[in-house]
Amino acid sequence: MSTVVPAPEKAPATGKPNAVDKLRSAAAEASQVRALSTHPDVVALRVESVRTQVDRCMWVGIVLGLAFTMVNVQAFAAQGAVLWSLPWFAAWLLDPMVSLVLIAVLRAEQITARYQVFDDTKWIGKTKKLAFAATYVMNTWASFGHRDIAGIVLHSVPPLLVFCAAETAPVLRDRLTEAVLRAERAAALADPEGPSHRLDTPPAAAELPATTNDAQTAAETTETAPAAKANSKPAKPRRKTAKPGRKLLADYVTEALAAVEPGTAADDITPAWARHTTGCSTGLSPKVAAAVRDELTTSPKTTNHDADAMGEPARVAA
Repeated sequence: MSTVVPAPEKAPATGKPNAVDKLRSAAAEASQVRALSTHPDVVALRVESVRTQVDRCMWVGIVLGLAFTMVNVQAFAAQGAVLWSLPWFAAWLLDPMVSLVLIAVLRAEQITARYQVFDDTKWIGKTKKLAFAATYVMNTWASFGHRDIAGIVLHSVPPLLVFCAAETAPVLRDRLTEAVLRAERAAALADPEGPSHRLDTPPAAAELPATTNDAQTAAETTETAPAAKANSKPAKPRRKTAKPGRKLLADYVTEALAAVEPGTAADDITPAWARHTTGCSTGLSPKVAAAVRDELTTSPKTTNHDADAMGEPARVAA
């Protein structure tokens, strides 16, 4: 014998959001948070914060290591010199001379690694290795002479640690820059016709269930729509446009064609020119530049074809 279960009665509309409305609102908010967390600008901001922390830690370790080696290098250079004499003071200049050259190289690498500019001459690596080798030898010379194992280990750790930090820091900066570029490429592939992936575009409104007042308004609009349609004139077909706050590829191409100056060659239209002119994204700029070059290349042919069709002499483009 089957039992018929009555359908649950709908809760009266009280104007307060129910559990479903709350879940949909939370899902819409979570979707926006997820979209922003993977946005190229947000990724770049987070990577920049991590890059700053890495640079500070690296520089503190390098400076402390070089400061520790300064005393040993001074003692190595001032062997046999009278205390507070001129040779004794001059011995303090040896370690800063090597350390300043090393710091200058590391500071330059901090910028070149950020923009992924690599050294083809190999002089940067040679200079660093020479400076570290000189520092290591001068630090451990006395310990090796006395065959002091503990002294060798003690005076070997700071130079070797500074060497590893100086070699690792450019690699870490290069990987951080690559992370930002990959986030930009992923966003461009996901939305190739997006509005340059900028945060100033208004986010899409969350689709929430209509309330009782909204349902009544929609019903009234549905009832009055046929009468208004009968009194109004037939609307002309409109061209499909982009959503508010978004630009299509055709919009970027039109804007770029309007900015082309007379006499501009097709070779001058580059992706960089397209980004500077229209503000399009890195992934979309090659498409915009290619479309503009095609327009510049085919426009003289189109003019000659039209002139032949009208029976007029074709004009040769200058």
